[in-house]
Amino acid sequence: METIYLCIVVFLLCLAVFDLFVGVSNDAVNFLQSAVGARVAKFRTVLIIASVGVVLGAVMSTGMMDVARHGIMMPDHYSFHQVMTIFLAVMVTDVIVLDVFNTLGMPTSTTVSLVFELLGGTFMLAFLMILSDNSLDYGELLNSNQALKVIIAIFVSVAISFFVGMIAMWISRVAFTFNYQKHSRWSIAIFGGIAFTALAYFIFMKGLGKSPYIPDDVRSYINDNTNLLLVYTFVISTVVMEVLHLMKVNIFKFTVLMGTFALAMSFAGNDLVNFIGVPLAGLDSFNDFHANAHGASADSFMMTSLMASAKTPPFYLMLAGVIMIIAMATSKKAQNVIKTSVDLSRQDEGDEMFGSSRAGRAIVRFSQNLVERVAHAFPPRFRQWVNSRFNANEVELTDDKAAFDVVRAAVNLVVASMLITFGTNHGLPLSTTYVTFMVAMGSSLADRAWSRESAVFRVTGVLSVIGGWFITAGVAFITCALVCLIMWYGGFVAQGLFMVLVVFLLWRSNRQYKRKKEQEKDADDSFRLMMRTRDPELVWEMLRKNVRETQSRTCQYALEQYNAILDGFTNRKVKELRHCDKGLRKTLTTLKKVRRQEMLGMKKVPLEFAIERNTWFHVGMNSDQQYMYTLRRMLNPVKEHVENNFNPIPAAYVKEYEPIRRTVDDLMKMSCNEISTGRYEQYRNILSEADICKDKLSVVRKTHLNRMQTATDNYNLQVDMVYLNLLQETQQLLSVMRHQLRSAKKFME
Repeated sequence: METIYLCIVVFLLCLAVFDLFVGVSNDAVNFLQSAVGARVAKFRTVLIIASVGVVLGAVMSTGMMDVARHGIMMPDHYSFHQVMTIFLAVMVTDVIVLDVFNTLGMPTSTTVSLVFELLGGTFMLAFLMILSDNSLDYGELLNSNQALKVIIAIFVSVAISFFVGMIAMWISRVAFTFNYQKHSRWSIAIFGGIAFTALAYFIFMKGLGKSPYIPDDVRSYINDNTNLLLVYTFVISTVVMEVLHLMKVNIFKFTVLMGTFALAMSFAGNDLVNFIGVPLAGLDSFNDFHANAHGASADSFMMTSLMASAKTPPFYLMLAGVIMIIAMATSKKAQNVIKTSVDLSRQDEGDEMFGSSRAGRAIVRFSQNLVERVAHAFPPRFRQWVNSRFNANEVELTDDKAAFDVVRAAVNLVVASMLITFGTNHGLPLSTTYVTFMVAMGSSLADRAWSRESAVFRVTGVLSVIGGWFITAGVAFITCALVCLIMWYGGFVAQGLFMVLVVFLLWRSNRQYKRKKEQEKDADDSFRLMMRTRDPELVWEMLRKNVRETQSRTCQYALEQYNAILDGFTNRKVKELRHCDKGLRKTLTTLKKVRRQEMLGMKKVPLEFAIERNTWFHVGMNSDQQYMYTLRRMLNPVKEHVENNFNPIPAAYVKEYEPIRRTVDDLMKMSCNEISTGRYEQYRNILSEADICKDKLSVVRKTHLNRMQTATDNYNLQVDMVYLNLLQETQQLLSVMRHQLRSAKKFME
């Protein structure tokens, strides 16, 4: 029996290692987003600084481990078997939930998932225990006060973080403007002094001051002289910042890197419990049972030892920090989540990842009306002065790939670090994802990065992410409760099957994610580069390249779907036709996104080029979309006909259409080749042959109409109508091909 529990503990520790990878992939956005978005240094430099903070924070994080031990449950009322069942259910659920959200590229919360999984698993076992023993109640089995305190702190932090980030950013922007180097002669030293003092207070004085590794006399001195130390820190750091500024050191970059270190440290100190707290609690439980059971069964040995505070060996904490560093450096999923957060807070206009929603539109409308009313309460000259401080045309970015400037990055990091460390020092495992994401959103709103053209999309994106967090809470609670219920009644067999299931799901998830990334193109990266390039000539070359690739790819795809529709019609392949329908819908959505991207790029090219090529640019983009519309009109009657199992298309019709199909196939291949190579040697021949083919289609269509009219019965009426639609849409397909080829040639000349 003890061997089985040893296997469970080993499995929990293995999941802890994987959970560190998965969790850091999700939470690396918390402390890397600002430095990466502002491009203050090379990614390797940012990673090294964050790594030092992670290791230091991990070693100092012992106190937070108590959340997993007795922050939710009251372990003195649970047996060893019950506790191990809860811990195994929590880890199984946690890895699956986090990996699903990471694969989707949505920032979820490791803190929320852990808290609600512990709550769900504990609630289920408490419910079962109360059913069997009426003398028990939830107050004895659940640490309801602490659990409620943690949950409220997590969700209240959303609003607090947003408004604190918004106010801090507004004040900072009014002080420094976007042309911060011009307006930072004296204020920069004060800003740097405040930032360093705040970080020093919350990280070094409060965080390290409570560490068990600090000597008692040092800890007592810090606690007794906190105010004096703050004054000394502010004065000295302000002087140092001014000296560095006079030496041409960019204080904002320094603050961003310092904030990255501080936020990484507070992240590790606060969130490490989310990754290894439960497995280490399971290990402590097993060690206690092994040493003190003295023949007692796993169902009768009570886990009173978990009521004591955790004493985690430094080796485990250091090892966890090293694993987190490896995950940050190697995880592709981390980069995907960082991209989501950076895109929602970027300064420049660009493609939006999210659409609009009714809630987003209502919030934007209400906010605009509120801002206008508040603004009119101030004198016009004051409003003009404030607006002059928000002139985004003067923005100074570190390079063309930066999403926002270093002023906003510094504010994001300082505010988030202060809020997270404040929660950690008060024993509240605040969600670092909630805090950092909402601070970034509040600062981007105050920075006027959300224009009237993009605000509804950004707000919808924020609501989508927050909704994902709330879904995480519900899914984590319900899933863990069900898993715990199955494990309790299924015993070791069910627990073993869940272990196998987790391994299989993780393997499949990784495989699918890699395949998805291999299929994705670098179109989004090239678009961002084009939007942040300031040389109009270079933008023009990049735009031409993007347009050619889009048109060539669309033409090739249209040809593939055309043949797939005909094959599905002839061979009655319902599955293939449904696959075509799904692919055409998805491609049409992608083309709409690409069209908006390239239109934004067109606005940045030299004016003489834009005026001369604008018409052909829009004709080409319209042709790309018309391909999809034409093919869908061709597909829908065919798909409905085959799904309803109506009469198959007669062999005579197939034979009649075959020469036309070969001609269309050859013409589209030639057109695709002309566009992709940029050499239009067969241009006029293709247009001429297309006109001839359209004339042949008119003849065949008239013949078919006469055939339908003179038919003696209605046996083939349904298939006749589908075939007639096929002839008509084939003509339209050729017209679209001609328009695309002409526009491509004119645009590229």
